[in-house]
Amino acid sequence: QVQLVESGGGLVQAGDSLRLSCAASGRTFSSSQMGWFRQAPGKAREFVAAIDWSGGYTNYADSVKDRFTISRNNAKNTVYLQMNSLKLEDTAVYYCAQRPVGFSDYNYWGQGTQVTVSS
Repeated sequence: QVQLVESGGGLVQAGDSLRLSCAASGRTFSSSQMGWFRQAPGKAREFVAAIDWSGGYTNYADSVKDRFTISRNNAKNTVYLQMNSLKLEDTAVYYCAQRPVGFSDYNYWGQGTQVTVSS
């Protein structure tokens, strides 16, 4: 059974930085694509960033490109999201998700961590 636990959210001011972490249980982490998503109040969940199993390929939403960096440490079963130059519109609940090998979509989700950016 896979469990994903996010941490690192909080209340920050615009322009600040935060690093989110997502710790995964189970044996499939190192072979899985990992992603970060977010959902703002009253809005649909949206894709933020993804990283392949090796860390050699990453992909970002246009809204966070050049500000956010996704990375992973397979020895620690952890994926990170470094968020710099935070904006008010980055306020959301951030979720990590795991897409195991052979699956066409993200199959496992964390409970989310709140990020609030104030002016």
